[in-house]
Amino acid sequence: MRVLVTGAAGFIGFSVTSHLLARGDTVLGIDSLNNYYDVPLKNARLTKLSKSGEGFAFKRVDFADHVALDSALDGERFDRIVHLGAQAGVRYSIENPRAYLQANLAGHLNILEIARHRQVEHLVYASSSSVYGGNTSLPFRVEDRVDQPLSLYAATKKADELMSETYAHLYRLPQTGLRFFTVYGPWGRPDMAMWLFTKAIIEGRPINVFGEGRMRRDFTYIDDIVAGIVACLDSPPADDGVLKAGGSISPHRIYNIGNSRSEDLSEMISLIEKACGKTADRNLLPMQPGDVRDTYADISAIQRDLGFEPRTPISEGVPRFVQWYQDYHRRLG
Repeated sequence: MRVLVTGAAGFIGFSVTSHLLARGDTVLGIDSLNNYYDVPLKNARLTKLSKSGEGFAFKRVDFADHVALDSALDGERFDRIVHLGAQAGVRYSIENPRAYLQANLAGHLNILEIARHRQVEHLVYASSSSVYGGNTSLPFRVEDRVDQPLSLYAATKKADELMSETYAHLYRLPQTGLRFFTVYGPWGRPDMAMWLFTKAIIEGRPINVFGEGRMRRDFTYIDDIVAGIVACLDSPPADDGVLKAGGSISPHRIYNIGNSRSEDLSEMISLIEKACGKTADRNLLPMQPGDVRDTYADISAIQRDLGFEPRTPISEGVPRFVQWYQDYHRRLG
């Protein structure tokens, strides 16, 4: 199987691509390599992928530019798509809203059009737990209403789900949308809390802990996320008129992918401290605009349909991330 992976130089895209290559699939990866965060890290991921052999090809292109995208994919064949590229970040969406209009709305539509015209077998795309907004009923279920987003990022991800539902209805395009919950692990993103905390603790600087330290997150280890994505990719939803997870009767379903545990932020910090062998100086701050107090995934739908079972508690995952972080920066010198 040949798979088109968008955001292939990103954290999740790189990890999914690595898994697909390891099992014998071929991958065409695309990414704009924008400077939202450290471009050398993205290039290091691509370098690692390029050592996987001839099964990986890469093209630098902005999928929000439909002319450039069509040109880059002209003559390329692929059976399925994993669309993971996006403009990420809740807080950044408040500062730079137009970046989300392009990448997350125009970009998602462009990938839908590619999938429709190429008649791909299945499009798996990234949504986000952010769509649950200020929901206070925990755990979050895919059946919950998600029409009160607290950030533009969340609004764009909900809009992506709606566009996908339309394409599933009009064109019978098989799709699976995945609401990710706080993904972390080796090769992660420098803008996320676990990286920022680890870096500050190692360097002996205070850490800024928002929400007065009373926030909870469903931290999900990258290997579990990849297992869920690949299980979905391998099992397209049927066009049988039966109600799917998320409420569609078209070939479109939506799943939560989380660890199905809501952990105290302070526990995650304590695990980083232990792995680093240092105690953090915690600067407790109020909630930031767009943030939510708690996240917690109900994963019963993907468990029922695909047998998904997360395997990595934060007591194992956090030390693995810290070890990778130290090894990576040691290699950089």
